[in-house]
Amino acid sequence: MITTLREPPMSAPQRFVVRTELPVSAAEAFAWHERPGALDRLTPPWESVQVVQRADNLQPGQQVKIQVRLGPLTVPWIAEHTRYVPGVEFQDVQVRGPFAKFEHTHRLVPQDGNSCWLEDDIEYALPGGRLGRWLAGPAIRRKLERMFHYRHTVLQADLAQAASQSGLSTMKVLITGATGLVGSALVPLLTTTGHEVSRLVRSQPTEPNDIPWDPAQGILHPARLEGHDAVVHLAGENIAGARWTTAFKQRIRDSRLVGTRRLCETLAKLSHKPKTLVCASAIGYYGDRGGEALTETSAPGEGFLPDVCREWEAACEPARQAGIRVVNLRIGVVLSPKGGALAQMLTPFRLGGGGVVGSGRQYWSWIAIDDVVGAILHCLAHAELSGPVNATAPSPVTNHEFTKTLGAVLHRPTVIPMPAFAARLALGEMADALLLSSTRVLPQQLQSTGYHFRCPTLESALRHVLGQ
Repeated sequence: MITTLREPPMSAPQRFVVRTELPVSAAEAFAWHERPGALDRLTPPWESVQVVQRADNLQPGQQVKIQVRLGPLTVPWIAEHTRYVPGVEFQDVQVRGPFAKFEHTHRLVPQDGNSCWLEDDIEYALPGGRLGRWLAGPAIRRKLERMFHYRHTVLQADLAQAASQSGLSTMKVLITGATGLVGSALVPLLTTTGHEVSRLVRSQPTEPNDIPWDPAQGILHPARLEGHDAVVHLAGENIAGARWTTAFKQRIRDSRLVGTRRLCETLAKLSHKPKTLVCASAIGYYGDRGGEALTETSAPGEGFLPDVCREWEAACEPARQAGIRVVNLRIGVVLSPKGGALAQMLTPFRLGGGGVVGSGRQYWSWIAIDDVVGAILHCLAHAELSGPVNATAPSPVTNHEFTKTLGAVLHRPTVIPMPAFAARLALGEMADALLLSSTRVLPQQLQSTGYHFRCPTLESALRHVLGQ
C-alpha cells in the first residue's frame, strides 16, 4: 500500500511525505538501499538523468552528483548525505541544484519481523519565494508524486521477488550487453538483490569487475571467467538499428551466432564452469503466425528472423554439452521509454501522429522492462527451467489495441494510420518482420514456475514506465 500525505500547498517550506509498506524487515530494506545499484533502480525511466559521481555509501559527507534535464536545460544537482542511523534512516541534502532547499529523509519503521514502513519525507522550497511556489508549485508536487509512486512500486516488487527466492544463495553473475536496454536494468536489479556482477565489455573497462572481450575473436582473458555461478548473454546487434541491407543482415546474424558460439566454447572449457547460462533470443523465432497461440513447444517460423533465432539458440550447444543449464529467453517487444520500439513511438504519438500500422490486426507480444529483468532473475533462481522460455506478458494485444491504449495513456488521438505499403517503403523488409507480422506468444514456462508479472496488462505497463 502506498500512502501520500500532503501539507497545504502554499506552506513554507513545502513538505512531501509518502509511506509504503514493504514485505521485508526494516533491516533488510535498509540493506537494499546500501547496495550498489539502488539509485539506478529508483530512477524513473522517463527522467533524463546522468550520474556523474556516485556515493560509495550512505555515510555523512558522501556526495552524489547528477545532471538533470529540465526542458531544454541541463542542471547540475549535488546531494550530500548528512544523517545516518543504521537500519533506521538516512538523509541527503541538496548542496547545489534547482531548489532553494531540498532535504530528503529516508525512514524505515518496523512493523513486525517480516514487514516495515518506508517513509520518504521531503522538505523543499522553490526559488522565487511565493511567486516561485505559485508558478511551479503544483507541477513540482505532481512530479514528486509520479516519481515516488514509481520508486515505491519498484522497491516493493524487487523486495517481494527477493523474498520469494530467500533460499537462493548469492551468485557471481557474468553479463554481456550490460550497457544495453535490458542489461542496464538487469545489473542494478542483481546488485541490489545482493549478487555480484562482472561485465564482459567490448570497450575500455571502467569498473573493477569489467572483463574485455571481442565477440568476433573470443574472450581475451578466459581465466577471469572462472568461478562465476551464472552467465547472462545479452549482446547482439540492434535489429532495428539500420535498414536491412544484405550487409546489415549479416551483421545481425554474426553478432548473435559468432559471439554466442565463442562464449559457449569458452565456458565449456573452464575448470569451474557456471551452473547456468541465460542467453537472449527473441519471439522472432516464431515468425508470422496470425492469431495462433504460441508457447515454447511451438515450431519455428520461416524467414530471416526465425532462421537467425534458431541458429542463435543452437549456438549454445557447447555449453549444454558441458553440463551447463541453458535457458534461451525469447524476448518480446520490450517496453521502456529509454530505448526500443516504445521510445521510437513516443514522439509521433505525443504529437498526435499515432495510428495503427497496416491492418492493425497483427498481434504484438510485449513485455515491460521490469518484467524482462525480473524474468531473468527468475530463470537464474529456478533450476527446473531450461531450453526455450518466452519472456512476454501474459496478455498479447493486436496493433490496434496497442495503438489505442498508448494513445489513451498519453491522452492523444490515434487517427493517423501507417498503411502497410508506407511501412514497407520506409523500412523495407524490416517492416514485414517487425511491424506487420503477427506473433501471439504466451509465457507458459514462466507462469508454470510461479513467476509473478509486475505489469500483466498493457495499460498497467505503459502507465508504469511512462509515469502516467
